[in-house]
Amino acid sequence: MKRILFIEDEQHLSRFVEIELRHEGNEVVLAYDGATGLHLALAEEWDIILLDLMLPKIDGMEVCRQIRAVKTTPVIMLTARDSIKDRVAGLDCGADDYIPKPFSIEELKARMRVIFRREATKSTSSMLQVRDLSLNADLRVVRRGNEEIGLTKREFDLLAALMEHANRVMSREMLLDIVWGFETVVDTNVVDVYIRYLRNKIDKPGEDSYIQTLRGIGYMMKV
Repeated sequence: MKRILFIEDEQHLSRFVEIELRHEGNEVVLAYDGATGLHLALAEEWDIILLDLMLPKIDGMEVCRQIRAVKTTPVIMLTARDSIKDRVAGLDCGADDYIPKPFSIEELKARMRVIFRREATKSTSSMLQVRDLSLNADLRVVRRGNEEIGLTKREFDLLAALMEHANRVMSREMLLDIVWGFETVVDTNVVDVYIRYLRNKIDKPGEDSYIQTLRGIGYMMKV
């Protein structure tokens, strides 16, 4: 059984999705505005959060940002705004997936299963170390020596993927699948952007980068 929070102001849609997900043995809690949804998201533990973008009181983007500031709970955005710009904005604010309305309940269930599988197959090792760079997956803390380095969720997950596969070449497609999910709508160039963000935070001026670029192939965290 999964605990699912559905933040959606369309009550007919909420009830339909709730019935479908409860039929499979899940616990589903509904919230009809952003403020209530955010309170529930932060106050309790959930296996996944389904989040509408256009909500009363607090919009979905802000709800997602505030969740991401303190939690790593998977979030799927459901919204009628389906332009590429809107999708990218949703993913950049911390959503794990983005499904435009109207959607099929079977597609929603399939997307949820993908996320649950990804969560289940994450590394069981809570501590990763490459030279003087350490990563604690349980606490989601990264340190270079004794200095703590603040990372966003995407930056943290990308660094964890590289450290977990240290000394192994990782293609952009592999990193995109691990960090963003294989059904993501973003281009592989987003990996290059986040590699740059990471380097700016973890590298020391005048020293070789922790992350090596293999032109035309991908990246490698070199021990």
